[in-house]
Amino acid sequence: ARRQGRVRRRGLSGDQALTKTNETRIDRRFAALKEQGRAALVTFVTAGDPDLETSKAILAGLPGAGADVIELGMPFSDPMADGPAIQASSLRALKAGHKMRDTLAMVREFRKIDDDTPIVLMGYYNPIYVYPNEAFLDEAVEAGVDGLIVVDTPPEVDGELCLPAIERGINFIRLVTPTTDDKRLKTVLKNTSGFLYYVSITGITGAASANPDDVQAEVARLKRATTLPVAVGFGVRTPEQARAMAKGADGVVVGSALVRTIEDSLTQDGGATGNTVASVLSLVGRLSAALREA
Repeated sequence: ARRQGRVRRRGLSGDQALTKTNETRIDRRFAALKEQGRAALVTFVTAGDPDLETSKAILAGLPGAGADVIELGMPFSDPMADGPAIQASSLRALKAGHKMRDTLAMVREFRKIDDDTPIVLMGYYNPIYVYPNEAFLDEAVEAGVDGLIVVDTPPEVDGELCLPAIERGINFIRLVTPTTDDKRLKTVLKNTSGFLYYVSITGITGAASANPDDVQAEVARLKRATTLPVAVGFGVRTPEQARAMAKGADGVVVGSALVRTIEDSLTQDGGATGNTVASVLSLVGRLSAALREA
């Protein structure tokens, strides 16, 4: 059953903040991990990569392997913020015939076996816009989606997707970067909920890792501006890097490394092998162990 929180308006105009009344799965998970004194492992994989059945098996196995929050990528033909690995994963999924309805169906099926692990859909606005918005959001709630990260919808257009999502109890998670100054940060935080995603480098996903000391200083700056959990991502590839990035942060996001692991396991023509699911879950297990030791 859906236990996601609902929100209420305070008679405010469409570009003003909404107030959440109940906790979401994301809120509960970060609160529980704070009590445990460790950072969350946030894992990203692309829905439908390399095919629907293999992708469903990976998704089902992630919590048991150690994923605390799951970001599920919505395949798109022009993922401009992503590096080659995630771009290729989207193209593999699309080539296999993956549609947005398949992504939502994956979440719906996952909820039959796991009603606790938060799932965040991450991607770009175009596939949502053509769905269209209202149908997508309603089906996302019904399926059991907890949050959205839509990288090309800035706060200036929150009335388009962000506020309708919040009204349905879906967290809308924003990204901030090393170039986000304090003035812009205030705007970004206005309708952000769930957690704040700190992009530790300037550039695309899968690029070189940031200096952990620099990241720690930036996370401290963000925490002075918000009570939201702060998760650090982009460029985190190894358990050692994950452990280093976790210092001072509430979560560490790993995406490109997992997607590359999928790619490395495939046949020459891009098909899944007997090692595809196991290799991804093995890396998740090592990443999770590193954070538990941090």
